Amino acid sequence: MELSDQDSSATASSQTDGEFEGEMDEEMDGAVDGEVEGEVEKSDKNRESPTPSLSSLSSSLRAVIRIKQKYQAIKKRRQEIGLGLGSAAALVGSAPRSSPKIFTFDGLTPSSLSSSVPLWNKKKKRKRVLFPNRGGCRAPPKPAQSRAKYCLYLLFAIVFIQVYNAIENLDDHVLRYDLEGLEKTLRREVFGQQGAVEGLLSHLKDYLSTYVHNKPLVVSLHGPSGVGKSHLGRLLAGHFRSVVGETLVLQYYVLHHCPQEADALQCASDLSALISEMVERAEEEEKIPLFIFDEAEHMHGEILDALWQLVASKQSNEYLNAIYLFLSNLGHTHITKHMLHNSSSISMSMTASGRHNNLLKELTPILRNTLEKLHHLWTEADILPLGLLEKGHVMECFLDEMTREGFYPDHTNIERLAGEIKYYPEVGGHEYSQTGCKQVVAKVNLL
Repeated sequence: MELSDQDSSATASSQTDGEFEGEMDEEMDGAVDGEVEGEVEKSDKNRESPTPSLSSLSSSLRAVIRIKQKYQAIKKRRQEIGLGLGSAAALVGSAPRSSPKIFTFDGLTPSSLSSSVPLWNKKKKRKRVLFPNRGGCRAPPKPAQSRAKYCLYLLFAIVFIQVYNAIENLDDHVLRYDLEGLEKTLRREVFGQQGAVEGLLSHLKDYLSTYVHNKPLVVSLHGPSGVGKSHLGRLLAGHFRSVVGETLVLQYYVLHHCPQEADALQCASDLSALISEMVERAEEEEKIPLFIFDEAEHMHGEILDALWQLVASKQSNEYLNAIYLFLSNLGHTHITKHMLHNSSSISMSMTASGRHNNLLKELTPILRNTLEKLHHLWTEADILPLGLLEKGHVMECFLDEMTREGFYPDHTNIERLAGEIKYYPEVGGHEYSQTGCKQVVAKVNLL
């Protein structure tokens, strides 16, 4: 039944086309006949007229013939198209030019559906979507720039500025104490102790490079009599008075401030109160005070205990920002014995710094062991030994003192005065003084 319906619809459509074409043929024939008759009438009229026109008649006929030929070509093309569609409809089984009012899938098979889909449509569906060729390869996508990068650059700039300011502040803090001027003074005024001077300046530079510390600086200078301990203390006190003020420097002579052992407890209390007052004043002024204790070998046990409480205990910040310098001849026998027994092994070409480093390396453990037995205060101290002075150093002391007193620096007179000093037996080409430069001032005053 379905096939008969399709055949009837195809027949109806063909009949409709045929009727339409017949009507068009009749109209064209009528038009052509009308045109021909019109031309004939025109020709008759022209004949009746005195001057007939053959060119106008021939042009009209040619136009009519040309129109009819175009019409026949269009008609023939439509017939061919109609025959092609009719054959396709006969193969598929459906009318190409008419569609049912109600569409159903009855009578359609998968093969017929697949055959009805155009080939170009199948290829289009199977084709993958590709990126356009640019240089033979796909261009990689450009990564999006993150705004966090600019924040990172800003952080680097802030850290750099902070570090730079910190370095500038450290330099300013060191410049406040004029350590370069102190170094020049010590090298010019202290004879024969260049290695110890360099070690002391190294401790001061490390400590004074910042204002925040976790412990105070404690340095203990040890050496025989006359090697320049008290002179070094006086130079340090004078320099710090000029940079931090008179009120922040303390020179404590035990035999002068507390000569009686019975007053040791009261002296310890007074000393603790004085140090507390000075460190509080230094904290307000953001400076570091200096405390120099000369002749420390005569200090009583109560004073040592009070100082150990200030140095070793975890006090507040102002007690941590302070410099304690102890000057004593404790352990001088070890220093003298070491220098006399090892002078032959010391090269004459060795610098003063090299000799002091050798002395420091060998004597520090011995001195620390001896001092810690006397009192545990020296467990918190950095120990610097001062060596014996040679005859050449004693002559420099005479030259400096005579210049200060206004005497003419006669080399012969200086050598004579230096020869009056007692010396140890010459060892390894070194002649060390037994009293150092202690008698220089007295002998110059006798001149």
